[in-house]
Amino acid sequence: MTKSARIGIISGVIAGALVIIIVAVFVIRANIENTRAGAPASTAAATAEALTPTHVLGEEGDGAITVVEFLDFECEACGAFYPYVEQLRKDYAGKITFGFRYFPLPGHGNSRTSASAVEAAARQNQLEPMYQRMYETQAEWGERGTDSQADRFRGYAEDLGLDMRQYDRDVDSSSVQKLIQDDVNLGTQLGVSSTPTFFINGKPVTLQSYTDLQDAVDAALEEAQ
Repeated sequence: MTKSARIGIISGVIAGALVIIIVAVFVIRANIENTRAGAPASTAAATAEALTPTHVLGEEGDGAITVVEFLDFECEACGAFYPYVEQLRKDYAGKITFGFRYFPLPGHGNSRTSASAVEAAARQNQLEPMYQRMYETQAEWGERGTDSQADRFRGYAEDLGLDMRQYDRDVDSSSVQKLIQDDVNLGTQLGVSSTPTFFINGKPVTLQSYTDLQDAVDAALEEAQ
């Protein structure tokens, strides 16, 4: 191979490399710009979704205020807040809409299993009885590591008189698992990292004590007047 041929090949390789680098730069810039452009809309969409619970507990309020809790049925803090939320539901009946979204934490071995059982019950119009049963019995089955409590939860479903064939189909179905995961994805997008996390009209509530939630509800009501 002549010297001029070698120079030509080297020049071609360098030129090709430069083209690749230039194209890569433009692609990276385009991706960055697209991400920047899409971020506000994505955040806005997530915030709008946080306004709407996956399930409403009891009757809806007058529409002005919605409280959404991201919860984990195995979470002891959620269990501690449960009676307090129940009392708020009574105190603000007709004024506030209370609801929740699933947010099973990976450190709880039966958090997703319990969420699946509640969702399967919801599909037979037995959401609240199963929701309540989970919290009322949490001390009996929570914090058991990876020891599955699925049979116990199935027993709850039988006690509630559910169609067990349908329950068995639903509890492990892809649609139930997708619904739960969608809630987890939304919570993660909104910055949820622990439970319970409450949103009032799409805005997160900072909690340091039980009364902080009621204070936030009262503030939202006052603002809505």
